[in-house]
Amino acid sequence: MNKYSWLNDFLLENKGSEKDFKEEWQWDRYLVADKMFAAICTPDEKYIKYGGREIITLKCEPMFVSILCEKYPDINEGFYMNKNNWISLYLDGEIEDSLLRELCSKSYELVFSKLTKKIQREINE
Repeated sequence: MNKYSWLNDFLLENKGSEKDFKEEWQWDRYLVADKMFAAICTPDEKYIKYGGREIITLKCEPMFVSILCEKYPDINEGFYMNKNNWISLYLDGEIEDSLLRELCSKSYELVFSKLTKKIQREINE
């Protein structure tokens, strides 16, 4: 992930963000209130579309999934996730920093917005 050396810190800058490692999946996960908003992994070669390439998977508004996938060759439907609500980006691809930052922020916002008002208040305090 040398190209995006800022990515880990950027994801953890979100209020209430935590990082863990899901051993059985070999995923670095980024969570808010135990809800995942981003994951970084390198899928096994058996996954033809994704295999062997480091990816970040992000929550995405359903109406934008197909638009992003059509417009950017390095964005695909979410790996191992609901294809209507998640996207995966190749981290060895040609995604501009500004777009990646925007998509990461939107992912966090989507997940945060689904938390209870009580949890949102606790995180914002």
